Amino acid sequence: MSAANSDTVLITGASSGIGLELAKCFADDGCRLILVARNQDALEKLAGDLRSKNQVETVVLPADLSKPETSSRIFHELSGRNISADVLVNNAGFGAIGPFDELPLERQLEMLQVNITALTALTGLFLQGMIERRRGGILNVASVAGFVPGPGMAVYYATKAFVLSFTEALAAELDGTGLKVSALCPGPTATNFGNVAGSKSVKLVRVPRMTAEDAARAGHRAFRRGRVVAVPGFQNKLVVSLVRFMPRAFVRKMARKFNGFRTKT
Repeated sequence: MSAANSDTVLITGASSGIGLELAKCFADDGCRLILVARNQDALEKLAGDLRSKNQVETVVLPADLSKPETSSRIFHELSGRNISADVLVNNAGFGAIGPFDELPLERQLEMLQVNITALTALTGLFLQGMIERRRGGILNVASVAGFVPGPGMAVYYATKAFVLSFTEALAAELDGTGLKVSALCPGPTATNFGNVAGSKSVKLVRVPRMTAEDAARAGHRAFRRGRVVAVPGFQNKLVVSLVRFMPRAFVRKMARKFNGFRTKT
């Protein structure tokens, strides 16, 4: 059995969308899985499906990453059961659509907790063990949004910029340790994101979208190959390439239009 096949993989936000599809990808590798999300019923169904189809061990761990103590609880609960995560997939995250001053501040702080703080905490808690074992790694789900500012979704875009920058820096720091560190940066994807974000009216959720399966497969493939940044899809790659050469004022203007942000009067 290869090292990849014997990995234990912890996936947050595994109950739907890209997280669910990533669970299927790692199950196809024969990996043991730790599935984390708030929706226990959805996790139990996924775990049952994967056990039946792939004959893999699965651990279901219902958890709410918006609560500051959750990351530590996950780590200590697994440690108490002598379970180590070889691969950490930080997929959990959500957005909120609307001007910063009009969105509930509590909701945006919760977004920072899930998208940034929990991701960072889980990485810090599980990383040392990976380094000691010299195997595994971290796959963080960022976004094309991480390459640009996002008027109309200011905090969400900023969180993804953090994830992308943090992942790239971590990959450089861990070079030579045997670990793989990757950031998956999908564009608009057919998930429940629009419903959670609070609107279906903006272009972000109306433009042609990649399937969650395709995005997950691209991220899984990039991680296995040791690619640090993965931007799936020609259109997304083109956007990322073009913004590097555009004036920042123009990028802000285009992002504002894309997100349906209207100038205040």
